[in-house]
Amino acid sequence: MQEGTAAEGTSVAGSATPDTASQPSAASAVPTQAGARTAPGPAPSLAAKGFNTRRRLCWLAVLGAALLLVALASLAIGARSIAPATVLDALFAFDPANGDHAVVLSRIVRTVAGLVVGLSLGLAGTSMQGVARNPLADPGILGVNAGASLAVVSGIFFFGAAGVSSYLWFAFAGSAVAAVVVYLVASLGRSGATPVKLALAGAAVAAGMGSLMSAMLVSSQDSLELFRRWQVGALAGKSWDSILAVLPFVAVGVVILLCTGRLLNTLALGDDMARGLGQRPGVGRAVSAVGIVLLCGSATALAGPIGFIGLIVPHLLRGLVGPDYRWLLPLSLLAAPAVLLAADVAGRVILLPSEVPAGILAAIIGAPVFIAVVRRGKQAEL
Repeated sequence: MQEGTAAEGTSVAGSATPDTASQPSAASAVPTQAGARTAPGPAPSLAAKGFNTRRRLCWLAVLGAALLLVALASLAIGARSIAPATVLDALFAFDPANGDHAVVLSRIVRTVAGLVVGLSLGLAGTSMQGVARNPLADPGILGVNAGASLAVVSGIFFFGAAGVSSYLWFAFAGSAVAAVVVYLVASLGRSGATPVKLALAGAAVAAGMGSLMSAMLVSSQDSLELFRRWQVGALAGKSWDSILAVLPFVAVGVVILLCTGRLLNTLALGDDMARGLGQRPGVGRAVSAVGIVLLCGSATALAGPIGFIGLIVPHLLRGLVGPDYRWLLPLSLLAAPAVLLAADVAGRVILLPSEVPAGILAAIIGAPVFIAVVRRGKQAEL
């Protein structure tokens, strides 16, 4: 009976971090009544591991194909729809005299901007949920986007900043300050920065920063006009210069966060277990925070504060491939831009001849998902 309990405990520990069954679990070291140690529980079979890997690889291919289709739809659909064959012809045999080819060319910048912003928000949101061990973590909910927005408004109001290259540094600073403030506020008290306290602190900090933004905007019509066009989260009107300005920072942030998958898996077991497995939770969270700030700041500077993408994508992916962050992080690079581009494409045709910005449509889609997550009662640690 004692041995069965130990094996059962080993199974539970193994399920918390997928594909880590080879690591010793705490349950495998439980002494028996005779003073000896029980043997570790049985490791998952190779067939089971192969099935999980094949399933995840299949979803990787499906999401890659979906992203490609949505990107082609972004080039073809709009106020002037273009046949898919014409889109492909414009990509591989561009003719400047062809009006349809010129339309496709003008939409390429918008599509690339959607890819960059989407992957940044998706990867940052997935990493934030792992670092905070909170399924409600998101750059918008935890106040990081609000910090970037306040900093950009301050740059417009006090320094006359205009354009992505000017917004970028303000957005980085605002994101970093907001992340530190939220963590410090949530850390007050005996229990420290629990997942629920992080969400509450993020909401409070975001509300306070929103009030400061409003105070600055109502006192300056010029600042309000610049901010109004930026804060709706639109992908239209971007330029290659704007994309190239944020691309190096996005690349660095992506590399940093993709290297944290194993760390996030161990953090899901708690800090004590992570230390026992050779990780340094404090250093790991700090490194992850750098990547998150780079991605959130870049996305906010380029397209404005777009919410819920970083919340929706991780929840969808967990239902498809499980909780292993070594898979969740790279898959978010495909799923998040597909979701954002789909929202952008839908926004172009809902209210023709006008458009609904992608940020507004993402919020319309994301709000019910957020409510559903809260109603499921899973605010506990991941």
